[in-house]
Amino acid sequence: MENRIIDSHAQINHEMSDHSSRPFRTRFAIALAVATVSDLVSLGAEFVPPVQWAVDLATASLLFLILGRRWAILPGLIAEAIPGLAAFPFWVLVVLSIILYDQTGRKSYAAI
Repeated sequence: MENRIIDSHAQINHEMSDHSSRPFRTRFAIALAVATVSDLVSLGAEFVPPVQWAVDLATASLLFLILGRRWAILPGLIAEAIPGLAAFPFWVLVVLSIILYDQTGRKSYAAI
């Protein structure tokens, strides 16, 4: 009985990875592009705080829409709100951390 449950989980994971990995990759690629453009624009708008805040709020909103409800977006928004830290690519780091977290989560779930 236990082997049948494990086999069914493996089969479901295999089916989910076949059909849904493509949309996840597309979403992550779009999110990474948005984060890269945002970090480049923030670098140019570092000395104009209202513009930088607007760019960061728009970026957080877009990433929220693209990636869904992710808590990692909030620390990125807080880090970008600190003056002088726009020189660091926080949005790219946020998206990369979400991608890595999802990949490790899928691998550990697939092992079950």
